[in-house]
Parts: sequence; structure tokens; C-alpha cells
Amino acid sequence: MSEQSKMIENLHEQGRRARKAAALMAMTGSLPRERGLGAIAKKLRERTDEVLAANKKDIDAAQENNLSAAMVDRLLLTESRIEGIATAVLEVAALPDPIGIIAGGGTRPNGMRVVKTKVPLGVIGMIYESRPNVTVDAASLCLKAGNACLLRGGKEAIHSNTALVLLMQEALAEFDLPRDAVQLVTDTTRDSATAMMKMNGLIDVLIPRGSIGLINTVVQQSTLPVIQTGAGNCHVFVDATANLAMAADIVFNAKTNRPSTCNAAETLLVHKDIAKVFLPMAKHLLDQKNVELRGCPETCAILGDNVQPVTDEDYATEFLDYILAVRVVDSVEQAVEHIAFYTTNHSESIVTESYSNAEYFTMHIDAAAVYVNVSTRFTDGGEFGEGAEIGISNQKLHARGPLGLRQLTTDKYIVYGNGQLR
Repeated sequence: MSEQSKMIENLHEQGRRARKAAALMAMTGSLPRERGLGAIAKKLRERTDEVLAANKKDIDAAQENNLSAAMVDRLLLTESRIEGIATAVLEVAALPDPIGIIAGGGTRPNGMRVVKTKVPLGVIGMIYESRPNVTVDAASLCLKAGNACLLRGGKEAIHSNTALVLLMQEALAEFDLPRDAVQLVTDTTRDSATAMMKMNGLIDVLIPRGSIGLINTVVQQSTLPVIQTGAGNCHVFVDATANLAMAADIVFNAKTNRPSTCNAAETLLVHKDIAKVFLPMAKHLLDQKNVELRGCPETCAILGDNVQPVTDEDYATEFLDYILAVRVVDSVEQAVEHIAFYTTNHSESIVTESYSNAEYFTMHIDAAAVYVNVSTRFTDGGEFGEGAEIGISNQKLHARGPLGLRQLTTDKYIVYGNGQLR
């Protein structure tokens, strides 16, 4: 048997174990699941040093391979970050149980009673990159919603992910929950990702999270249902009527608060009437973080030699770094036209004091989140008051926006009667 055949067989065996675990999780009450999550948080705190030691191996390898500072930051775990992950797990545990909720139904004229109830999706496969916190975030949400998960992270975080999954499996076993409800695919070659995309009958839904290239590959090649998340080529448009000081703060926050996240701004659009005043204001703030600007000819004329000429490829790029594409536009209509061409339908913002321009922008922009006078960095389940999320879905089915507990369930119709025939 070839190495590839062995890998696929091992992966399918993990899938079979995950299906058994999913069946057990679906029958598990809310309290055991909550206690299992509590045990995960406890072990994260107790074994922080062990996780940090594993993470150091990933950081050392990343630096040896000359990954960017932003990518290294995505990989990095610290005591405070691990504490934040543990706190997030407890917050998930405390959320209302989404399983068993009556979502609709009623009694039909023939006396048949229909009950629409929420049930787990089953086995959720995740293919994602870099950030090891995603491993715990995804697992905790899947477990809370009564699912099992098969996690395939990137090679850059393999040591961190291995330590985190082992820790979670041990925590689940302490409360007689199936260890196989959380499993890690340890093969990080493209072959394992491709094999996961074809695991019909073993994985119920696949969720990719990472670069546009990764997400597009999964969407195009998978034979499984896919919930598309993560790609964020986000824009901020500063209108002619904008409060310029507020606009500069919004641009600075949207770009630099954490540039490696999918809700960070990648392109700044500025109305021509205020460009000569606003662009130097924005650059003054962005220089504090050494943001590299790539501008259109008008931008270069205003800001001088410190701006590189922009390309069409720049406008289409999710930089995930301290790089910002800039374009001067003639109108809100041209800004919307630009966004419509380059958007990944994630998060788009307008800064304006004009009600009509705000209405035009929100009506014509097709995105999961559309902002008026707010930074794009708020696209987050917690910030929206919906609790933790596994990612941001920028497609239209089966969920859009923050992908939280409710979106990790599906419907089951239970029908009661006394002999009705059709």
C-alpha cells in the first residue's frame, strides 16, 4: 500500500470514529457538554507551559522559513492568549444550548402535529491555516452544538495543534464524552486536504478558513457541502462629507488593529473632493505602524514618492499585513462599483455624514456586514452580540455572517399523529 493510500485509509478511519462520536454527542445532554468544555478550559490553564513549548517549535520553524511578522503573529501563543482562549471556551459553555430548541411547527387541519426542532449537523470537517486558537475555538463550538469535528490545520501550527487536541481529548474523557469528538488530521500535505473534500458519508459539512486560495480550492473541488468563510478583501470608503478626523481613526483601526485578520481593511477609497486634505491625515496615522501604501496616480501625486504605484492585483489582494491599497474615486457610485468588482463579500464600510450616500452604499453593497461610520474590525460574533463564532461566512447558504452555535445546527421535523393517512 502506498503512503498516500495509507494516509487516506487513516483519514477514513478517523471519519468513521468521528461518526460514532457524533451519534453519541447528539444524545448527550447540555450539562455534560458544558462540563466537558469547562474541563478543556481548566486544562488549558493548567498546561499552559506544555502548550507554549509546542508553540515555540512552530514559531522557531516559522522564523527559519522567513514567514512575515504578521504570519508569525498569527501563529504565536502567549500566556495571555491562552488565557483568552480558555475564557472563550467558558463563554461558549455558558451560551444557551441550541439543541432541542423548537423552531416552528403547529397542528395541521387533520390533527397531525408538526414540531420543527434544532439538531446537530453531525461531523464537521475544518480545513484552516496558521492560527492555533482556531483549533480550540472550532472544537468548543462544535462540541457545544452536539457535533464531532475533524480538524486539519496548516503545517505551520502542527505542534501547537497536536498539543491542543490531545489536551481537549483528555478533558472530554474525564466526563465520559467521546475522545473522538475532536480529532486532528496530522498529515498536513495537500493530499489530506483533497481527501477530506471527498469524504462523503463520513463528513457532513466542510468549513474552510484561511486564504482566498484555500477557500476557493475547497469550494471548487469539494464534493461535500461547504460553508465558505474567511476571505476578507475589505474596503473603507471615505466620502466627501465625512468627518475627516473620525475617518482617519477608522482607517487606522481597520488596517492596523490586527492586520492578519479577515475583517481588516485592505483597500482605502477616498472621494476626490477631500483627497488632498484627507490622505496626508491618514498617512500620518498609518506611518505610526509603518503601513506600506500602494496608490493610484492621484494618490501618488498627493503623497509623493513614499507611495508605491498600485496594481489591479493589489486591489484584489487580501494582504493580511501592514499594506494598504489606495484609490481616489469620483463619487459614491464609483466607490460602490470598485467594491463590487473586487469584494469578497465580507465587510465594507463608508464614512459619511450624508444620509443619502449612506443609504445608497448600504443598499448597493453585497456583503455579510456593511458599516456606516464604523471600523470593519467589528465583524465578529461576540461584537454583534451573538456569542463566539467559528468564522465569518461570506456566502449566502446555509449561513451568512458570524458562524456561531445556531449555524452549527440543522432542522429535524418530528411529526405526531394518530393514524393519519394521505
